[in-house]
Amino acid sequence: MKINEIVSFLETIAPASLQESYDNAGLLTGSASWECTGIITTLDATEVIVDEAIKNNCNLIVAHHPVIFGGLKSITGKNYVEQTVIKAIKNDIAIYAIHTNLDNVINGVNGKIADKLELINRSILSPKKNNLKRLVTFAPVDHAEKVRAAIFAAGGGHVGNYSECSFNINGEGTFLANEGTDPFIGKIGERHTEPEVRIEIIFPEWIEKAVIAAMKTAHPYEEVAYDIINLDNMHQDIGSGLVGELPAAIDETSFLKQLKQVFGLSVIKHTGLTGKAVKKVALCGGAGSFLIGAATAAGADFYITGDIKYHEFFDANNRLVIADIGHYESEQFTIDLLFDILTEKFPNFAVLKTGVKTNPVHYFL
Repeated sequence: MKINEIVSFLETIAPASLQESYDNAGLLTGSASWECTGIITTLDATEVIVDEAIKNNCNLIVAHHPVIFGGLKSITGKNYVEQTVIKAIKNDIAIYAIHTNLDNVINGVNGKIADKLELINRSILSPKKNNLKRLVTFAPVDHAEKVRAAIFAAGGGHVGNYSECSFNINGEGTFLANEGTDPFIGKIGERHTEPEVRIEIIFPEWIEKAVIAAMKTAHPYEEVAYDIINLDNMHQDIGSGLVGELPAAIDETSFLKQLKQVFGLSVIKHTGLTGKAVKKVALCGGAGSFLIGAATAAGADFYITGDIKYHEFFDANNRLVIADIGHYESEQFTIDLLFDILTEKFPNFAVLKTGVKTNPVHYFL
């Protein structure tokens, strides 16, 4: 199996187009055309992870964090980034990062955290705009269902928990087939009027090519008329953070103890307790201070994330509890998430979880 097959599959789970503008997700070293000998999943791609890959005969590292984040003006080994890149290139190790695109899908990084906390009634905390498009096309009445079915099979027509959604209007289409054409109906040189169905279907922007290809394959016309319209609608399953509910409300101290147990924490930084029961929980793996306002607006009792600065703790304003559990600690289960995704898809292929804890932060107790 080639590395490209693995990358293509991962990008059906977390499309590359969903990464933030500042991010650098994707294949960072190596070639997509290489035969893959094995995969190691990790949070960070560091030199010791490359050593682990070499030892286990794995030539693909699938990491959450991109080891190359900014531009490299030289590669001399002066820091951990350059050391990692040099070792990976010298040993033909491919590094693939699946970062904010995996953060921005509901069953990604934050979905895994929610699984660990057993949250129910989940939704995206801050849904994103401009990820939806509408296809409008026109098909002969007797072929409309075939065209619709092909678009649905390609992934179009999903609205929330509903699938195969479309809007259809009957009307008439006209065309005149000129010399050199091979019309499905009508005669060359004569204007033809045909009863047609106008079909409108919404789809996520990252499957546009597949949707158009499926429509054209199923459509009987030699030249297919269609429009693609960009929508400003929010995609309810795409965006930052996640909010859900505990199966049953508990007191704040008990919830803090639960956090320590689930995440294996020795310490939690948090704002003052409010004295309210904890039912609604918002979360964001990694650095999530930018979502404090969204967590408050969602009516969350607790907001769990990492990398909160001193003054940002004041933003709780006694309306919720902000718990900073650490960047690595909040995202540690991403290693398991990637392992599970890959082993389910490729059950007979060598996929390993790293045995290295890459957290650069230590605590003296």
